[in-house]
Amino acid sequence: MLSLKKGRYLTRLAETPEQISAAQRLRHRAFHGSEGLDVDAFDAICTHFLVEDQRSGRLVCCFRVLPLPGGDQIGRSYSAQFYELSALAHFPGPMVEMGRFCIDPEIKDPDILRVAWGALTRYVDENQIEMLFGCSSFHGTDAAEYLDAFAVLKQRHLAPRRWLPRVKAPQVFKFAQKLRREPDAKQAMLRMPPLLRTYLLMGGWVSDHAVVDRHMNTLHVFTGLEINAIPPARKRLLRGVAG
Repeated sequence: MLSLKKGRYLTRLAETPEQISAAQRLRHRAFHGSEGLDVDAFDAICTHFLVEDQRSGRLVCCFRVLPLPGGDQIGRSYSAQFYELSALAHFPGPMVEMGRFCIDPEIKDPDILRVAWGALTRYVDENQIEMLFGCSSFHGTDAAEYLDAFAVLKQRHLAPRRWLPRVKAPQVFKFAQKLRREPDAKQAMLRMPPLLRTYLLMGGWVSDHAVVDRHMNTLHVFTGLEINAIPPARKRLLRGVAG
């Protein structure tokens, strides 16, 4: 079983229905701001990661992964509900989708994100994954709050044409087509979700549009990261945490 201890935090895989339910409760609080269970059909086919505070046993972060043997299986992913991903059907190597990533909204500690990425790095290395992908979410559905962030995504981080997702969802914000502004880089980074910021630091790329997801109260962009494209210095940092 994959487990990772760093400082006060322990990352491990959920093994019981009770542990998965704990993750679903944390997800509901993080995504919906209330008590309840955030559940969907993908929970049954995913592997669930838990990050716990070793001192209190409190669950502080969770996410799930769905491994796919190659791009021809991309239609099984959660992301495929929202994006037309036929271009990625030609990706030849093993892939993994990361989803439902959340941190306890009451806790502000950057080490949590660092430890979660360390555990994911170990998983990627052990399973020889060649692409990591998922949906990266902005809170709320008002694109006007994030125009600088979207302008930076358009300017620097759009997917290569050979992998570019196309529109599938009924309501989207086509930022690459609509935005004509020079972004304020500082404001863009302040408004960029931490998970997405980490993807971009590693060389990740995004779709040219954001999906308006009213059920989850988010705007999200498809995000891809080719493992071989991660800068060597960044790989060393991640593996230092994962080791």
